[in-house]
Amino acid sequence: MLIKDAIYVLSSPDVAKCPKPVLPEYAFIGRSNVGKSSLINMVTGRKQLARISRTPGKTQTINHFLVNDEWYLVDLPGMGFAKISKTIRQKWKKMIRDYLLLRQNLLNTFFLVDSRIAPQAIDLEFINWLGVNQLPFTIVFTKTDKLTKIRLNDALSRYRIELQGTWEEIPAIIVSSARNRNGGKEIIALIEESNKIFGS
Repeated sequence: MLIKDAIYVLSSPDVAKCPKPVLPEYAFIGRSNVGKSSLINMVTGRKQLARISRTPGKTQTINHFLVNDEWYLVDLPGMGFAKISKTIRQKWKKMIRDYLLLRQNLLNTFFLVDSRIAPQAIDLEFINWLGVNQLPFTIVFTKTDKLTKIRLNDALSRYRIELQGTWEEIPAIIVSSARNRNGGKEIIALIEESNKIFGS
């Protein structure tokens, strides 16, 4: 799939205010500062489609981007270490979970994980929550350009070992680097195949 156009459409404070669910939709989410905006910009081939910030917690709403007039890319707020109050954090948590559970046209959630950091409880809990609720998702390892091949393989092995404790089959994994433009083709290919299912 060639990305010809990608434009910002709408920021929504809750799922009820999202665009009408008439097009296939793909969400991107991960802990704060995981490299989500950089990955979105790399995947779409747009330098500033998603705002990149050194301050965790920049994304605060459900942000829809229309790609090729055919599907939505959705940028969700980060989880974890953003410097926000407990009240706002709980509000975000409810907003995200309502969106993931209720959005009928959501075909896949790309869950981003920083490849440099050992498996975190918040990541593993979210992965298991997606599984319990039977929500389709793909784990995307980010910032892999900062690791040697040996360290990257070790990071992937640690995650697989952790997941084997609760999963009969390990969830799909994509290895990415926004800087080296790795993983973008795999993400787009998955979206392209899913779009065909939505259309049928």
